[in-house]
Amino acid sequence: MAEARRMGKSELFSHFAERFQIKRTEAREIFDELNSLAESELKRVGEFVLPGMCKLVKQNRKARVGRNPATGETIQIAAKTVVKARIAKQLKDAVLPVK
Repeated sequence: MAEARRMGKSELFSHFAERFQIKRTEAREIFDELNSLAESELKRVGEFVLPGMCKLVKQNRKARVGRNPATGETIQIAAKTVVKARIAKQLKDAVLPVK
């Protein structure tokens, strides 16, 4: 059985260029703009939604105590801000098997 291969950026741009009959450079510009928009919205309001796909959410994590897995030594983990992706229920239901 052949191993599945993920789609890279080049294939993604080519797919959209072919599907919407635009140049690959225009498809790349659309994705670049989407990325810029996501960044600015995350900075401005802390979240960005791609309807039917996912919601990107900025979260603040508190400082906490952790453990070094190599030595077992207790370490202090600093507070930090992270971005999490929450997958839309519609997409999960389409991809994951029903329980």
